[in-house]
Amino acid sequence: MTQYDDPIAAIATAPGRGGIGVVRVSGKSLLPLVQALLGATPAPRRALRTAFFDAHGAAIDDGIALYFPAPRSYTGEDLLELQGHGGPVVMQMLLKRCLELGARLAGPGEFTRRAFLNDKLDLAQAESVADLIEAATDSAARCALRSLRGEFSAAIEELVRQLIELRMLVEATLDFPEEELDPLDRADVKGRHARLTGAIETALKKSRQGSLLRTGLQVVLAGRPNVGKSSLLNRLAGEELAIVTAIPGTTRDSVRQAIHIDGVPLNIVDTAGLRDAQDEVERMGIARTWSEIGKADVVLLLVDARAGVTKRDLELVERVPQGAKRVFVHNKIDLAGNAPRVQRGETSTSLHLSAKTGAGMDLLRAELLAVAGWQQGAEDLFMARERHLVALRQAAQHATRAGEHFGRPELFAEELRLAQEQLNSITGEFAADDLLGEIFSRFCIGK
Repeated sequence: MTQYDDPIAAIATAPGRGGIGVVRVSGKSLLPLVQALLGATPAPRRALRTAFFDAHGAAIDDGIALYFPAPRSYTGEDLLELQGHGGPVVMQMLLKRCLELGARLAGPGEFTRRAFLNDKLDLAQAESVADLIEAATDSAARCALRSLRGEFSAAIEELVRQLIELRMLVEATLDFPEEELDPLDRADVKGRHARLTGAIETALKKSRQGSLLRTGLQVVLAGRPNVGKSSLLNRLAGEELAIVTAIPGTTRDSVRQAIHIDGVPLNIVDTAGLRDAQDEVERMGIARTWSEIGKADVVLLLVDARAGVTKRDLELVERVPQGAKRVFVHNKIDLAGNAPRVQRGETSTSLHLSAKTGAGMDLLRAELLAVAGWQQGAEDLFMARERHLVALRQAAQHATRAGEHFGRPELFAEELRLAQEQLNSITGEFAADDLLGEIFSRFCIGK
């Protein structure tokens, strides 16, 4: 088993130069290290301006020390934070001194992993620490903070509570069949089950939207050469990122840009025009286009509004993977003399706009948000990861299957038990060590 109470140390601030840098140390019984480094023991949870000393008693730096004795610390262990001048050399000298005093270099996410193992955070809260650090928009940061404060965990715990109550009611009829207990239908089991299933679906819906804030939507601009893909990228980004000319095949490689629409991150990829090319470089660019299309959430297939959707365009859209949403974008309406509009058919959606003038761009932005499933004004979303979504989907499936067994209490109870296991995995009630390793390995060192 890995040792999780030996002292660890790391630089907790970003690499480079800054006004302040922080070295963090955590472990069991840190007082000897604290006294050797500071020459004194600071009062708990009070900032102390002091010198940091090397092995010969010479000052390494002059800064602020904060000492948090266990268990009232971030990790639940003794924790020392050294705030010094933020130069790389000074930080490395402080870190080296901590290692000389018996600490080892912390791995990625090890401080937060210890917080989880010491019951300072549950697993969903621990993951939200990394999500808050990596948030790309204001909405994502607020959503991650709500999860860090425990709102997501509280919602999952409420679902588990409802599951437990329902299981107790059902299993009582199995354990004590001779007692005169109310039949299941008289105990409002069906009503409880319906409310539970609805609550799980609501949590899943909020989690899907929160996941969108975290990962963004992958949008690929595709189409034949010279239909305005690069112009559309520039218009969405608000700056001239891609070269625009009247020469077909100008774009040879993918051009990427992250943008935000109403707080939702979108990763826009401009690609090489799709045609039968003779140039070797252009053929490589077209191969990369199809590779990007294969990874897309949404493919905007651009066509010239003057020509409309041609047979060749239909052949291209047939090659788009079924998992990606396909939207026809009729560009250059300024040349065709058309007005901006949206046309919705049974199998496809068409947008008419001008990337050059900006006419119809609001329609495109609204369509991208609709494709993403985004709802305006959502303030109670959960910053969910893929594993959370998988667990919620499986919990919903088990809850639904339970409803198919009202007449067979033993099967009904088993499906409820499986649903509870899935929900417990979100907060870490049951978590394998290899899962923890995978989660925390993605954290930055020092957190």
